Parts: sequence; structure tokens; C-alpha cells
Amino acid sequence: MKVILKADVKGSGKKGDIIEVSDGYARNFLLKKGLADVATASGINEAQQRRTADAFHKAENEKALREQAKALHGKEVTLSIRTGENGRVFGSVTTAQISAALAELGYEIDKKKISTKESIKTVGRFDAEVRLMEGVTAKIFVNVVPAE
Repeated sequence: MKVILKADVKGSGKKGDIIEVSDGYARNFLLKKGLADVATASGINEAQQRRTADAFHKAENEKALREQAKALHGKEVTLSIRTGENGRVFGSVTTAQISAALAELGYEIDKKKISTKESIKTVGRFDAEVRLMEGVTAKIFVNVVPAE
């Protein structure tokens, strides 16, 4: 029996997949629990249209993120931090502070998408990477200066 999955089913497929399963498995498990619908001609057509629309939206989102990464690449943010002797920062510069500095420049970036190679604990210029999605990254610079 052909069915269209309404949710991810371990071992069978993902939501929206059209799969062939045994009649008993379909009737007694998938249909009974509401995990699938019987695949009719209109249902198959609707699932294919939904899959095409999802692929289009994903491509548009990726295109927008690539443009944002291109605009963000090479930008420098300056953070004014309280320091002690020898230019040592009290604590360390966090990704939340970098995210807030980027927000002031007009880029809304989640702090979880920003990473630094090492923790920033001194005054100076450091590299940071913004990973917008898998395969789409931008390199930015963080300039840490002492607060006055």
C-alpha cells in the first residue's frame, strides 16, 4: 500500500515521503496513529508540489544568507572593554558582546553562530568566524580596546 507520511517515522521515512509499505503495517500502525495518509492521486500531487515549494524556499534562504555573508566578510567590530594591568581584560570577550556590536552595525547575528579560535582575554585585533549555515561562513575582525 502506498502512503504519504505526515511525520518522520524511524525506519520508514521522513515527513512528506511517499512510501510503499505492507497493508497491515499501514492500517494497524501508520494510519491508526495518524502518521500517514493513503496515497491518492491528488495527495501525491500535493506532496510533490509541497516538496518543490520547500526546495525553492530553501534555495532562496541560502541565496540571502550567502549575500549577507558576502556583505559581512571582512567587517571589523570594535569593543571597548574594562582592562587591568598589561591590557588584560576582566573576564573575556564573549560572543554575545560581538553579536551586540554586529547588531549596532545592522547585522542581526545569533551569538551561537559566532566562534573565535581562542578566548579573547587581551587588548588587540582578533579573528572571528560567523557561520550562517553549513557551507556559508564569513570572517570578521574583533578589535578590543581598553575602556576609558
